[in-house]
Amino acid sequence: MQASASAVQDTGPAAERYSRFYAAVARAQLTAWLPGQPGFLVDMSGPAARAAEVACCAGHTVLRVIGAGERPRAAAQRQPAGRLRTVAADASGLEFLADGCADGVIAEDRTLSRQLAAETVVGEIARVLRPGGSVLACVDSLTFGMAVLAEQHHWPHLVDVPNADVVLVPWPDGTITRCYGSEQLLELFTGSGLEVSWIRPRTVFSPKTVSYLLARNPGSFRSLVAAELSARSDDSIGAQLIVSARRGRGGS
Repeated sequence: MQASASAVQDTGPAAERYSRFYAAVARAQLTAWLPGQPGFLVDMSGPAARAAEVACCAGHTVLRVIGAGERPRAAAQRQPAGRLRTVAADASGLEFLADGCADGVIAEDRTLSRQLAAETVVGEIARVLRPGGSVLACVDSLTFGMAVLAEQHHWPHLVDVPNADVVLVPWPDGTITRCYGSEQLLELFTGSGLEVSWIRPRTVFSPKTVSYLLARNPGSFRSLVAAELSARSDDSIGAQLIVSARRGRGGS
């Protein structure tokens, strides 16, 4: 199955069905990743994500970091008092946090694709994690980047993608996304001293497949999400990849 750049931008019933499916899968993956014991988490996912609320509902204390001038989306439900705090800061760094203060860091909503100097960001993540702490991140994949380039007819750039160390892909609106394969993600995190636990596609099922199945049988939503969560595949498919990495207990 191929990732489609246009599928991410389309609107209408088909896109709404896939968006709902994607959100359910992302929430389930985050919930499964969260530490079993209540702890202090840093959420760098940006104002559009729901990661902070999900972590709070699981009993964690969360510091949500958003860029200056950004406003977080209204919470779907009231969070426990004292569990969620929001700070506006440079999204590329966590200099205001002490070394080894966090049990986990969440970088959902393509944080490391939107922040092009990702090495600096991951270095800061590694610094604030306590020994044994972990990070969950979601990025745009090389498959997605190649789909965007193909739809824009950038054929010479498309040929260079498999061999490039850093893949920066322009959107039609002028913004740029940094896309990754598993090798590049592995190097990004290990370069900052973190141990990669796993890398997998966010979704194996394509937007067209999800929309088709849900249009035929809307009642199959939960079964489709469960099937996605149990699917196993490499990073050759899927528009986004998710990665979990940890700071070794003997790490500096």
